[in-house]
Parts: sequence; structure tokens; C-alpha cells
Amino acid sequence: MMASMTDATSPHVPENGILAHSRVWRDGVCVDDDVTPREMLDLAQDPTSLVWLDLLRPSEQGLAAIARDLGLPQIAVEDALAPHERAKIARHESHLFFTVYTATLDPAAPEESGRLAVSRVSGIVMPMALVTIRLDDGIDMLEVVQRWEQNRDLLKEGSGALVYGLLDFVVDGHFDTIQEMDDELERIEDVLFEEQVTAKAFQRSLYGLRKDLVQLRRVVLPMREVVNGVLRHTPASGLLGAWYDDLYDHVLRASEWTESLRDMVSSIFETNLSLQDSRLNTIMKKLAGWGAIIAIPTAITGWFGQNVPYPGFGEPIGVALTTGLIVAGVIGLYATFKARDWL
Repeated sequence: MMASMTDATSPHVPENGILAHSRVWRDGVCVDDDVTPREMLDLAQDPTSLVWLDLLRPSEQGLAAIARDLGLPQIAVEDALAPHERAKIARHESHLFFTVYTATLDPAAPEESGRLAVSRVSGIVMPMALVTIRLDDGIDMLEVVQRWEQNRDLLKEGSGALVYGLLDFVVDGHFDTIQEMDDELERIEDVLFEEQVTAKAFQRSLYGLRKDLVQLRRVVLPMREVVNGVLRHTPASGLLGAWYDDLYDHVLRASEWTESLRDMVSSIFETNLSLQDSRLNTIMKKLAGWGAIIAIPTAITGWFGQNVPYPGFGEPIGVALTTGLIVAGVIGLYATFKARDWL
């Protein structure tokens, strides 16, 4: 069946997807980096070989053919290609399946929403083999390979080592994205307490960050379940078990950090509303104070403008009297308001 999908030497799967990468390790040493799906079927049954097959944008028919030859049920294909899947892990009789997402921020548009770019990678885990399925090329799997090669002693532990390296790469990416969001929040806090009224750009930036954070939480929080599931269903004793414990600690820290950022964004929203109310009250207070000051000359000129005789009526002293009252009243009221911080 596999012969119809690919020839014996080509690493590509025409029309059914692309075999982007492949590796075979023995005793932690890579012995082949160009494995065909046909060869992988034999090597997956070899207890001395550790095999990795990476499929990029596979078609349903191509992935179903590989699954049948590996003895995997149809549900493995459905899990790998189903749209809008959440990060999860599922145990089947013949394999362990997981789906996780990487997350990166687009630095080109810091004030726009929808900056968070997520990429999905699914994995089918067998005792000595890992098949990864990617629906896009947003994940640099060569970096994952470098991590595997840097810990060759772990590769002797079987497919659990490959899963650890992949999940560790994903979680480290989450940390980088969370750190960028944290830095962005600090910048927003500095703008928040400036004297000038926050503009629309500030509101748009804060809303976009909140929207991206909601999406990031959907990616980060389920990682606890994924790592827990791997620990429950994959033998991870000794050296590998210690690395998984460290990975789980990182996942917890990322989850807690994400939750604290959500609380911080909510606090900034509430603080911004409170500051806007406070600024509005200050403006109304100043307007009322200046209105009271302007009312003094209006009242005095209106009083002395009556068509009735008053002391100094029709005489120069009357002009001096009214002018003196206006100046004294305005200065006195201005000093009173200024002392009470109304102006």
C-alpha cells in the first residue's frame, strides 16, 4: 500500500502530504536522516531503533494509509486532522495521541489585535516511534531536532524522550510569548498614569493585548493535562522522569504567569476606567470653579448696571468702585479655589 504513496527513495508523499523530516537513532546516535514511510514500518517494530516521522499537511487519504500500515485505528487520523481541536492527550489501545500548539507574537503590529499566531502539532506515540503531524509550517522542527541531539542519553529511553523534547520546545516558546506580553503590559502601565488623557491608540493596544491573552490561555492552560497524561501513560522513570518533572514545573509556572497577566489586564482596565472618571471629575471641578469666578464680574456689573442711583452713580468714583470689587472678588475666589486644589 505504501508503494503507491511514495517510491523507495523519495522523502515526499505526492498528493497525500509531505514527509518533511525523518530520523532513526540507535543508542542515541542518528543512523539515518532520510527514512521513507515504507522503511519506517519495519523500523517501528525494531526495539533497538528509535524512529521519528514528520508529516507536513498530509491529506486524509495519505495519513489513513500510513495509519493502517502502522496498525492504528481511524480515530488517529480524525484526531490529527480535525479542525479547531484543543490541546489534549488521548490514550488508545495501540498508541498515545496528543495535540499541542505553539504561540508567537507578531512584533510588526504592537497596537493591533490578533497578533498571536498559533501553530498546531499532533503526535502519535508508539513505544519506539513518534509520528508528528503538522497542518502548517509555523513550527521549526529543526530546532526540536537540535534539542534531541543535545540530549542523546535521553534518546536511549525510547519515544518518551522525543515527546519530552517536543513539549519542552513548545513550553519554552510559551514562556517567550508570555514574557513579551508582560513587557507590553509594563509599557501600558507607564502610559496609563501619564497626565495626558489616554488616546484611542492606548485603548486599542490594551484591547488587542487582552484578546491575544485570552487566546494564549487556551493554548497554555491545557498543557498541564497533556504533560500529566504523558507522565501517566508513558514510562518515564530514572533520568527521563526527572526531566519530565522539570517540564511539568515549567508548565505550572507558565500557567500561573498567564493567570497573573489576565488579572493584571483586568486591573488595568478597571484602573483606566477609574482614572477616566477621576479626570472627568477634575475637569468638571475646574469648569465649575472658573464659572464661579466669571460670575463675579457678571454679578457686579449687572448690579451696578441698574437704572437707579447708587453711591458714585454717574461719577468717576463709581467706575473705580465697581472695578475694585470685581478685581477683589476674582482674586479672592481664585485664591480660595487654588488653595483647595479646585483649579
